[in-house]
Amino acid sequence: MSLDELVEFYETEIADEMYRAGMSPATDRPSYEWLADHGYSGIAYTLREHHDLTLKQFIVEEVGVDAGEDDGTTGYEWGISDEETIERFETYLRDRQRRQNLADSTIRSKRTRLARYAREYEALHGEAPLVDRVGDRDLQPKEIERVLSVFDVFDDELASNDSKAKHHYDVNDWYVWLQNRAIGTYNPAATVATSFGGWNTDTEGGETKPALRPDQLREILAVCDDGEDRLLVVALGAWGLRRGEVAALHVSQLIPNAEPPRIEFDNRKNGPSSVQLLYGVEDYLNRVEAFDASGWNGYLFPSNAAKSGHIAPGTVNNRFARLVEAAGVTLQGERPTPHACRRYWYNAYQDAMQDLQEQVAQMAADQGSSSAAVVVDKYLSEEQARRARQGVMREQLANVFEGER
Repeated sequence: MSLDELVEFYETEIADEMYRAGMSPATDRPSYEWLADHGYSGIAYTLREHHDLTLKQFIVEEVGVDAGEDDGTTGYEWGISDEETIERFETYLRDRQRRQNLADSTIRSKRTRLARYAREYEALHGEAPLVDRVGDRDLQPKEIERVLSVFDVFDDELASNDSKAKHHYDVNDWYVWLQNRAIGTYNPAATVATSFGGWNTDTEGGETKPALRPDQLREILAVCDDGEDRLLVVALGAWGLRRGEVAALHVSQLIPNAEPPRIEFDNRKNGPSSVQLLYGVEDYLNRVEAFDASGWNGYLFPSNAAKSGHIAPGTVNNRFARLVEAAGVTLQGERPTPHACRRYWYNAYQDAMQDLQEQVAQMAADQGSSSAAVVVDKYLSEEQARRARQGVMREQLANVFEGER
């Protein structure tokens, strides 16, 4: 399951079980033992292995349980530079909580979606003066296009149509609130829903977009003219990073001599975490060697024009689009975006897990076990299982990324 799907599963299936047990899903945080006793032990594994989250982090940060007594807007890091927009966000949330009697968890969810919208807007357009721009009707045509470009990214990156619809609802509601208070003269998000199909249901019209296939990634790698282009594709596909994480990669984050090598993130989407580098260390070292150390700021994708010192997420999109076009790769008739590389990584990991189970199937048969998964989970030590997973995944990645240098 994607993170959005896990939240939905928790809020429906697990919450119902908690109600039956006399617990309050809005305020109580179930223990791992309670979840295991009620048949939900697999959620902890999925969160750890696929989403870099502990069970507690998931329930507190993603579901919004037990995260504090107030709405959490004061002191919240919105991640944008426009103070007026931040102030209007916070006033809107306080107003909605007081006048509509919304739960703290609902307010936190709204805040998270508004912040994601504003951050993506700023990443694409350089700044996010959202309030100022809806105060001038002459800006309306261009602002509608800017807002649509944010939802183009959401349409590609968000896992479910339900999540896309929720993001649009909260953003649209905020703009309506600005209009109702004579702060905004128009709503640039009003027609967003009509521009996209299937957002209100997860049935046929809204299936998750496909991942790049190994052969398609090889074709993209084949058109990389230099080490910078290749590292960008490696970071997206072999490391499974988000485009914003790729844009801001700094040499201080990478630890190539660890076992296994890894990237450390102090401020990732779901908090501090690390990503194992099962492939691509050589590409990283080649990139570092290509820089003139005396004039280099340490970013793997530096930019002299940006205040941050590194390229923007939108630049990752543009560079990847150039490579995709040169390679002639399409997905369902459309040009894939960087997120299709991240979906490839998850598919490859799933395949690696299946390959591992097949490798130990004979061991299971020799011991009279009907399940190879039982051997992996119960008879291999955690370290042995981890090394085995790493080895199989490393092979998967090498089969795709080797040979195109």
